[in-house]
Amino acid sequence: MELWILLGALVLLIAFGLYRFFKTRKILNTISEEEFRQGYRKAQLIDVREPKEFDGGHILGARNIPLSQLNNRLVEIRKDKPVYLYCQSGARSARAAMTLHKKGYNDLNMLEGGFKKWTGKIKTKK
Repeated sequence: MELWILLGALVLLIAFGLYRFFKTRKILNTISEEEFRQGYRKAQLIDVREPKEFDGGHILGARNIPLSQLNNRLVEIRKDKPVYLYCQSGARSARAAMTLHKKGYNDLNMLEGGFKKWTGKIKTKK
């Protein structure tokens, strides 16, 4: 009996993970660094990492709206302009995109590989 409960829980967990994976792929464009560079100046560039990470180095022109504060700071993000998201590796960007999509944002883009793969100009806090 306990084995069936564990197997059922495992199946549900896997199903939920697959649902989130495919849902994220549907609502979020994962773009290469080159594509990101071509479009981010005309978009809202948002770094969803925490302030300490942001201060340690961020893409020039990015605004820091940490994932942990996103719901409270939605008024800072326009729905009529593309949103370019990045974090350290991509996981937080995907979660941020899910939140934004639920709130009516549609043109959502994420830097492939995150900030750790970025080779362009960065700014650090002095």
